[in-house]
Amino acid sequence: MTEASAIDREALLAAYALPDRSTPRVRMNFVASIDGSATLSGRSGPLGDATDRLAMQVLRTLADVVLIGAGTVRAEGYGGLAVGEADAAWRRSQGLDGQPRVAVVSSRLDLEPRHPFFAEAVRRPLVVTHASSPESRRLALAEVADVLVCGDDALDPRAMLGGLARAGLGQVLCEGGPHLFGSLLDADLVDEVCLTLSPTLAGGSGIRIVQGAAEAARRMRLVHAMPAGDLVLLRYARG
Repeated sequence: MTEASAIDREALLAAYALPDRSTPRVRMNFVASIDGSATLSGRSGPLGDATDRLAMQVLRTLADVVLIGAGTVRAEGYGGLAVGEADAAWRRSQGLDGQPRVAVVSSRLDLEPRHPFFAEAVRRPLVVTHASSPESRRLALAEVADVLVCGDDALDPRAMLGGLARAGLGQVLCEGGPHLFGSLLDADLVDEVCLTLSPTLAGGSGIRIVQGAAEAARRMRLVHAMPAGDLVLLRYARG
């Protein structure tokens, strides 16, 4: 295990380094309390700390696209998502665009074009939906984002990842929410889970990091466990 004092940006870049960028990959990034809650007072943010936020920035730095469900965009206040200048410089040194793309997944398309997710975007965002979503809203959002239609009556996760890969966005970092995680899990598309274990007992009725997936034993392999004070950064990969 890495000592807490050694956890900095460089250590995290090494710990989360990708074995290659040619193989498409889905990484999930979540924080959870000791007793399994993915939220505190309805949001995930209060469960994390500065180390968790640094790990999230490193994971975003390594990604081609950050994928987020519409409910999470609303609950967590996403807007103007960007990596810092040092991370942007690192990306450019690796032959990548300075900033990752950002994509929101929505069936109802109930986000306004003036929402900060679009209005404050540093690169043109993507909207992922299906053919039965409201056409008028698809047209409205097409003014501020690239719209990717995946599936007829419901979102097809496999078609979504295929479309992203064809757009050169094969390294996917999914930041939730739990129902999007569940749909990817049911489709057997989750390659890694990067979980911050918060030193918090939340109680209450907060949701788990996965919702809606069928119950099954899906074994994962521990890649690292990095303590940072009382918090632990965990990385699991397919066995």
